[in-house]
Amino acid sequence: MAVLANGEDNGAMDSTVAFNGFHHGRNSGSEAARPGISSIESSATTSEEEFKADLSLSRQKTVAAQSCRDDYQPSTPPSSFSQPTPSTPPLTPKSTTPVVKSEQNERKHHHLHHHKQFTTPIFTPSLTTFDRHNPLATSSPFFGFYTLFWMSVFLFVVKIGADNWREYGNVLGTHEILSTMFAPGKEVVVLGLADGVMCGLTGIGLVIQRGVVLRRGVNWDGSGWVVQHVWQTGFMAGVVGFTLWRGWPWTHTVFFVMHGVVMVMKMHSFGFYNGYLSGLWKRREGLKGRVERLEKGVITERVASSVEKADNTATTTARRRHGEGEETDTLKEVNMLKSEIEALTEELKGKTTDPSRAYPNNLTVWNHYEYIVFPTVVYELEYPRSNKINVYYALEKLVACFGIIFVMIMISQAFIYPVVMQTVEMKAQNMPLAERFKQFPWMLLDLIFPFMMEYLLVWYLIWETILNFLAEITYFADRSFYDAWWNCVSWDQFARDWNRPVHNFLLRHVYHSSISAFKVNRHTATLITFGLSACVHELVMWCIFKKLRGYLLVLQMCQLPLVRLSRTRWLKNRATLGNMIFWLGIFTGPSVLCSLYLIL
Repeated sequence: MAVLANGEDNGAMDSTVAFNGFHHGRNSGSEAARPGISSIESSATTSEEEFKADLSLSRQKTVAAQSCRDDYQPSTPPSSFSQPTPSTPPLTPKSTTPVVKSEQNERKHHHLHHHKQFTTPIFTPSLTTFDRHNPLATSSPFFGFYTLFWMSVFLFVVKIGADNWREYGNVLGTHEILSTMFAPGKEVVVLGLADGVMCGLTGIGLVIQRGVVLRRGVNWDGSGWVVQHVWQTGFMAGVVGFTLWRGWPWTHTVFFVMHGVVMVMKMHSFGFYNGYLSGLWKRREGLKGRVERLEKGVITERVASSVEKADNTATTTARRRHGEGEETDTLKEVNMLKSEIEALTEELKGKTTDPSRAYPNNLTVWNHYEYIVFPTVVYELEYPRSNKINVYYALEKLVACFGIIFVMIMISQAFIYPVVMQTVEMKAQNMPLAERFKQFPWMLLDLIFPFMMEYLLVWYLIWETILNFLAEITYFADRSFYDAWWNCVSWDQFARDWNRPVHNFLLRHVYHSSISAFKVNRHTATLITFGLSACVHELVMWCIFKKLRGYLLVLQMCQLPLVRLSRTRWLKNRATLGNMIFWLGIFTGPSVLCSLYLIL
């Protein structure tokens, strides 16, 4: 039970960063291309050099992924919003000089430098490390240890079930946790319906973009982003309030709040990226109108000039020459404006190869809800897609998902639930705090190994089974949901590799956006990202325990000095020592947190 309470799903929690307002629509930074869980912290500490290294590593992994699957192709679903624009042949000035081209390039470069605040993410076809389709997995020298781990888990669960059968007459034992989840009156059906309604309500973000920003001409940089933030905050408050109103147990609360956080994150990325594009689109339309007016003026001037050709008086000749000079200047301006229009058009297309998916053609109901079910929280106009669904692969991941949940329930029931009930009994007997603290070391030792097991299983459940299942049924080809976090030698590396999707979101919408919107330096942006992450984690802990203690917040913020320490001469280039410190934190962190929340 406590395993979920201690933030194993931190990646999703971190997503709540979306509704906290650290993002003006006109300012949003770049992001790395690939996804992962406690990534929140990572986004903050990722330097520009590390970001480039991530992109290089992504391209390297693509080669291995494409060697085992060759069925990836760009997705080009139809759009009902396409509006073909008639092209007008450009007018060429009578005398074109090299200066014109130079000025055009300078203006285009200036535009790209000034407006390119959303760097297109690098989404590439790839597979997860433990996917059996990944050739790197089967060729790994540690492949046998992976097999040994799951054999050990199976035998461990068999032993737990056998002990339960001998003592209680059934393999589930006293099954309090299972009863909490599925017993009559626990509102499992209500939970499912409420979750569906919650996902459906994300469409309000589409309404804001199409009805408010695009059609009604609301300026995104003015009040548009405020409307988006008000909606996101109200949405998250409604999610938390609904769990309190229904009085759900911790199992229901964890799922609903975490999924609500993910939906807020998705809405934020969808809203702010499209809001940014809306500003570019409106500027391009304005420039098109100006070009049209200038070209009409040039045509009118040429007609008038042709009428005056018969008049060869000195005055008429001088006026004609003056008009030709003005026409040349006008045509220079027209060409420069067209160059900027071209740059804006390219940015509105992003990486998409289909014009029907460029902004604003992407603002359709299908596009929005397709993105909602994608295993990513960073919105883009187009993602790499596969061209078929492997039904057997999808079933494999689905069965593995329920199997892992069963294993987690068995471990929690056998080793974690008794410790929790022990603390409940101590409080019921009004045991003094000092006496309860005497039990803290023993409680910690009782929980450390079960929590370690649950920690690993939660990670595998989400990032290897659930996300891969969603990716398969949605034709989503980029499966790099995590990196080799088990080899981490520092906490910033862990934060980047553990949860790539949330890391990418925070890097784009919090870390870089803090720098561009608030004009802060990288260290302050790091502090903002870590602090926001810690507050969101603490909110989830409050939803579970109904206690506001701040233990998780403090421990998360302690990662900042630990990151700095890992870069000192005492730990730098000492990979084994750094990895030992990392695993010591993973071993002790969840159990320490749970013990503190239970005892105090």
